[in-house]
Amino acid sequence: MTDPAPIYRAPMRARDRDAPEGAGPAFGLAHGLVGTGDALDDVPAALDEAVAAAADRHGEKAGRMLRRFAAVPEGAFVWTRQADGAYRLGRLAGPWRYQDTAAARDVGIHHVRPADWLEHPFGEDEVPAGVAYTFGRGGRNLQRTHDADAERETAALWERHAPG
Repeated sequence: MTDPAPIYRAPMRARDRDAPEGAGPAFGLAHGLVGTGDALDDVPAALDEAVAAAADRHGEKAGRMLRRFAAVPEGAFVWTRQADGAYRLGRLAGPWRYQDTAAARDVGIHHVRPADWLEHPFGEDEVPAGVAYTFGRGGRNLQRTHDADAERETAALWERHAPG
């Protein structure tokens, strides 16, 4: 038996603005994306250029965080939380790219990856305890949830609710 895919908390809240609660997750779900903030002055042609620009504009930590986001393996699970408190489960489905659309600028989410999102919203009592705990701590950064039980439970939820 193989280990389940890693899971990540994806609050999708820009660190440089106070967009309305749930605006980032709504943007990600509507566009089939998961993402982080840190707008850049110019649209980068490649990841290395984006990492350097993020480090110059937002600090070295921002560059490191962007590189880690881009390196998360395809197929990893991501959890986000909507404004109404419902949790949504997705899986990374492609590589990093920079998004500079009006919708991305409105919510401050520019570094994105394609994601497949389940249609089913999950209540607090349905999500693995480790997932609820990471959201309860707060924060605006994408963060891995290091919890083997939560990984297994997340994989089981995906299998139960995924179409086809």
